[in-house]
Amino acid sequence: MQRENFGNRFGVLVAMAGSAIGLGNLWRFPYMVGEYGGAAFIFVYIIFFFLLCLPILIAEVIVGRRSQANAFGAFGKLAPGSRWKWVGALMVLTPVIVVSYYSVIGGWSVDYFIRACMMDFSAAGGPETGFGDIFSSFISSVWPPVICHTVYLALTASVVLAGVKGGIERFGKVMMPVLFVIVIVIAVRSATLPGAKDGLVWLFKPDFSKIDASVCAAALGQGFFSLSAGFGIMLTYASYISRKENIAASSAYTAVSDLIFAIIASCAIMPAVFSFGLDPQEGPGLVFETLPFIFSKMPLGGFISILFFLALIVAALTSSISLYEVGVAYLMEEKKMSRRKAVAVIFVITWVLGILCSLSFGPLSGVRVFGNTLFNFFDKLSANWLMPLGALLIVLFVGWRMDKADVRNEFTNGGALRTNRRIFGAVYFLIRFIAPAAIIVIFISILVS
Repeated sequence: MQRENFGNRFGVLVAMAGSAIGLGNLWRFPYMVGEYGGAAFIFVYIIFFFLLCLPILIAEVIVGRRSQANAFGAFGKLAPGSRWKWVGALMVLTPVIVVSYYSVIGGWSVDYFIRACMMDFSAAGGPETGFGDIFSSFISSVWPPVICHTVYLALTASVVLAGVKGGIERFGKVMMPVLFVIVIVIAVRSATLPGAKDGLVWLFKPDFSKIDASVCAAALGQGFFSLSAGFGIMLTYASYISRKENIAASSAYTAVSDLIFAIIASCAIMPAVFSFGLDPQEGPGLVFETLPFIFSKMPLGGFISILFFLALIVAALTSSISLYEVGVAYLMEEKKMSRRKAVAVIFVITWVLGILCSLSFGPLSGVRVFGNTLFNFFDKLSANWLMPLGALLIVLFVGWRMDKADVRNEFTNGGALRTNRRIFGAVYFLIRFIAPAAIIVIFISILVS
């Protein structure tokens, strides 16, 4: 079976950027900024993002393109006969777990988009009463969230079914520019609201006294989550990249696009929050409880709400498609399945797990794993343990198991890229020493907390 590849450089860039840009930017980043001190969090985030998260991303891309194989097969190919293949197994398992509960959140976005189109965000109560009740009632019910989860997962599967070039690449080329335009339009509208200036000052004028260990740990963890580091996603996508592509440039483009989008998303949300005198520390409920209230009060809010929840769906899809592809690539290459059959198998697994996660807000709320609901267990297991562990093992593999000459060869395209030759020493040092130490610090902070 001949492996598929991306068609051209732009296809590579939008696919990788689309994988990184998702709910982590439009849903998670703004509320993390709110919880951890605004501009102070952003300042720390940017430093960690480029010094630590980007080198980890580059390490994963090196493994993917060097092996030209799926996440499991890559380690067997680069370290045959060793136990490193189990790292590949971890990197296939993690995306399957993530897409299971991620599609539940994606389903919430589908429901809220439909509500926005029907102008269903009435001004009954405030964000902590009326809209909080709407959200709680929806997620704790049985059939509506399960149906939305199914619809969202089917949308994801349909794109993956079309293949690397005809599905993933084509979707990214069309929807990534659309996504950026939508969020920029919302940011401009938000910035023109009365009192929005306070929100912008809060976002861009750091109070360095707010920086502490918790802010640093949160910023680093968000960087991993946002860039999809340690998932096996970028490894899988990199295996579809031509040998002629500059993987350092592609990785940097992905990181910069991801960061810019996250900041624009914050500019779309926080000025409106301040304009209406609401609490920026609302947390995860910011998007589904606070924003509908804002839209109901904002001039042209109905139109803006439609745009926002459409953007939320698109952002979620660009990431869930990449998560889904990791398992599909594994089944196609290791189990010799057709793409159609592999997509169906992953759909059934993630659909069933997703239903369990969805019902954990309602009928299965009493089912606990280590004190957590099923949804929270999968979330914490992947975000706090599997992703950082995957990232740690990737940098250890590239920095300590792979031959340095092979790493340099892949990074510099056989020495043909002059700039890459100049920066290789610094990047390799970050991968070999600094990144592993930073990830271990994250593990320690999780254990302490």
